[in-house]
Amino acid sequence: MKQGSHLKAEFILVFVTVLAGLGWIFSKEALAGLPPLFFMGARFLVAGFILVLAGRRFFYGLVWNDIKKAMLVGLVMGVAMMFWISGLDQASNLGVGAFITSLGVVLVPVFGRFIFKDHPPKSIWVALPVAVAGLAFLALGNGVSYEMAQLLFLGAALTFAFQFNLLSRLSTRIHVLVLTAIQLMVAGCFLLLLSVFSEDLPGSVSLEVAGWFLASALIATSLRFLLQTYGQSLTPTSHAAVIMNLEPVWTSLFAAVWFSESMSQQQLVGCGLIFLAMLISRWTQIRAIFTAS
Repeated sequence: MKQGSHLKAEFILVFVTVLAGLGWIFSKEALAGLPPLFFMGARFLVAGFILVLAGRRFFYGLVWNDIKKAMLVGLVMGVAMMFWISGLDQASNLGVGAFITSLGVVLVPVFGRFIFKDHPPKSIWVALPVAVAGLAFLALGNGVSYEMAQLLFLGAALTFAFQFNLLSRLSTRIHVLVLTAIQLMVAGCFLLLLSVFSEDLPGSVSLEVAGWFLASALIATSLRFLLQTYGQSLTPTSHAAVIMNLEPVWTSLFAAVWFSESMSQQQLVGCGLIFLAMLISRWTQIRAIFTAS
């Protein structure tokens, strides 16, 4: 693969992490006028429909067995997003929440080891205590106790790690764009079903809230996944995996600018340790980058 393609792909993937970070801001603003489960369910259905239109040529020849597998992963994704959006609705600090959620990266091989009997690289056992120390510092930065939002983000991280393991094990011939669309739509239906039984819809929605909703669905979800799919097709998986770790960094920066959020020294140390743990857990991919160059 040409060097120019690598640079193009890496620029696209960095931009994808920017969109992901902005998605936290868009969603938090939309939650000012929409109940969380309804917002997330509607957002995913709209985004999934857009991906269906964008990749409709890839939907020909689908096999029902493959569709069922994608739907199963979509259901687990819905559970993860239930935790995430509930945490976001209650969060007092988006940056802290983003770093806690990003622990899913570290937990993926841990789930693989204890549930699916995989043999993860030794680096993960170095990353895990660093991540736990990061969580401890975040607790210290909040009066030695987690707020409910942080526990919900941790639940999201655990469920995302389980989802990723399922996704990697379900052999499928489905194009990644189609797989993403099916997951989004199944997760959206699941969240809307939960919303019917647990939430009251507002009588009206302001234009401002509607704008944040559309930004979440079209920019932070549809456009993000389209660009991510394209970018990942142009560069090795090792490069993409490392770049995607930037999402919590952007989220923290955007939250500081938009919501004037700040972190205590303990929280900054905690986020730094979690980011370090993410890099340690990706050591195999990082080493592959330097070996290739």
